[in-house]
Amino acid sequence: MATTSDIRKGMCIEFNNDTFVITEFQHVKPGKGNAFVRTKLKSLTTGRVLENTFPAGHKVDEVRVERRKFQYLYNDDMGYHFMNQETFEQVALREDFIENPGLMKEGLEVDILFHAEKEVPLTLEMPQYVVLEITYTEPGVRGDTATNTLKPATVETGAEVRVPLFINQGDLIKIDTSTNSYMERVKQ
Repeated sequence: MATTSDIRKGMCIEFNNDTFVITEFQHVKPGKGNAFVRTKLKSLTTGRVLENTFPAGHKVDEVRVERRKFQYLYNDDMGYHFMNQETFEQVALREDFIENPGLMKEGLEVDILFHAEKEVPLTLEMPQYVVLEITYTEPGVRGDTATNTLKPATVETGAEVRVPLFINQGDLIKIDTSTNSYMERVKQ
């Protein structure tokens, strides 16, 4: 059992019969009245974000989570399949567990957070960036560079990403997995 003084960013707690991760917090000591802690909590099961205020000294149930490295294998009607590279155990996750499933390429290493006591997968964390090849995009029009214009492009996994006009078919690009946006062209 932890108290509000132990709250930190990334801490997982049991709250309202759900498991939440603390994304933001602020200790507040007003001039008049008791101190309290404002928090932003993200549900690891539904992805819903809520704000909650705890009074100072309030007890919270901390959940012990384990971060394990897995490799993406394939997806089918059962879900997305991953393999632990140390024990070779496999786990299948539903699509709603994954933030941007269209950016997942076979062999990609991801982190899966597990509830330590229940051995239940809570959420999947992709690497911050992935490098993928452009399989289709319209050619850019020469001289149309006065504005910061973006065009749609399809990458090797089938996902669509908006890229600058100078990107061509066959180029490798770095994509931010949290925003599904183009970062830079990668030299081959």
